Amino acid sequence: MDPLILSRVQFAANISFHILFPLITIALGWVLLFFKFRYSATGDTAWMRAYFTWVKVFALSFALGVVSGVTMSFQFGTNWPGFMQRVGNIAGPLLAYEVLTAFFLEAVFLGIMLFGFRRVSNSVHTFATFLVAFGTTLSAFWILALNSWMQTPTGHEMRDGVAHVVSWWAVIFNPSFPYRLVHMLLASGLTVSFLIAGLSALRYLVGDRSDSMWVALRTGVFAAAVLIPIQIFAGDQHGLNTLEHQPQKVAAMEANWETRANVPLVLFAIPDAEKRENLYEVTIPGAASLILRHSLDGVVPGLNDFAGNHPPVLPVFWGFRIMVGTGLAMLALSWGAAWYVWRRGVLPKPIALLLVPMAISGWVASLAGWYTTEIGRQPWLVSGILRTAEALGPVPGGHVALTLAVYLVLYVLLMTAYLAVLVRLSLKAAKEGDNSPLPAVLDRSLSQPVQAGE
Repeated sequence: MDPLILSRVQFAANISFHILFPLITIALGWVLLFFKFRYSATGDTAWMRAYFTWVKVFALSFALGVVSGVTMSFQFGTNWPGFMQRVGNIAGPLLAYEVLTAFFLEAVFLGIMLFGFRRVSNSVHTFATFLVAFGTTLSAFWILALNSWMQTPTGHEMRDGVAHVVSWWAVIFNPSFPYRLVHMLLASGLTVSFLIAGLSALRYLVGDRSDSMWVALRTGVFAAAVLIPIQIFAGDQHGLNTLEHQPQKVAAMEANWETRANVPLVLFAIPDAEKRENLYEVTIPGAASLILRHSLDGVVPGLNDFAGNHPPVLPVFWGFRIMVGTGLAMLALSWGAAWYVWRRGVLPKPIALLLVPMAISGWVASLAGWYTTEIGRQPWLVSGILRTAEALGPVPGGHVALTLAVYLVLYVLLMTAYLAVLVRLSLKAAKEGDNSPLPAVLDRSLSQPVQAGE
């Protein structure tokens, strides 16, 4: 009943559940805009059928993201009051900017996306879709600015133990922010690409060969094939930035105990924190130095240089490997699927069967990366400014345990229902195919092309 451990687990559970839905809405808004552009350019209603299938997924994901975000924000006051007391002058405005400039934009124009297509022109509906997509990205901008500042804080000064802003530009554009923003946006793109490809593959497996299925499948597969190598490069650059500003985190990611040159890349191990060594190691000689320093003689920092001030090694080490392993699986599968779809116009059954469970691979990789980043910051809540234990509130451990149990049960039920709805929407779309009903304002496009400016 340690309140510190329970509060950390509770916040981790809440943010893990919450982040799943922005991961979808950030990129899905832009995919929906792409569907609208393709419909406007071609007059092919397959694009609009794909739009109306996936806008439902967007709306459901947006709703769950809002609800889970509210419960998460409460914990700043109940479990972690020291956070706002110490850095509220920075965290408060950044969170407010996200609400005022992004959330309201999404919420207002989402109504037009969902219900306005019968009442506004095609161009206005497309513009509303753009504003929603822009709003989701702007939301990510502000949240990642705050989270990155917690990793690499700059642009502030401490007065009587409280952080005050000296330069908002330095606060927002702190050293890790550009890398983390790009990495997160690409992660969202990959999450959505594999979700669309996976659920479209499910439609393919049940016999759907409609044009609306094919346009969604091609979009998901080709987008994944393009984004994954970019993400690998961006991840490498992010790692180099982390090595510069948070060397203890990289040491934990590599399970490297001694600062030295020619460090091997540890593929498998069980780090032993008491003995300060790795058990059952499987390594590639010199590869860690080559990756991190681009030289076999490159020196990589070791955990023993940060004794008592480095993160727990086991979860950081394995979180990083789960993220990388999932990314490599994404690379192989997306390229294989893209080749068959592009060159042969078919989707082999084995690849379709693999795409279905890989629909949630973006979630797996993103959560593993998120755990690597957040646990890798420990024991600091804000690096060099506020330790996690110092921000803890006076809530008894028993109360935290009770609410944690309630949260976990609720999240399991909500996630089960969410996934069931996604499968149901896909099977319904597969059953209807290209015979699915369109809004009345679009019916004429079956026989008449869309006019310019409409």
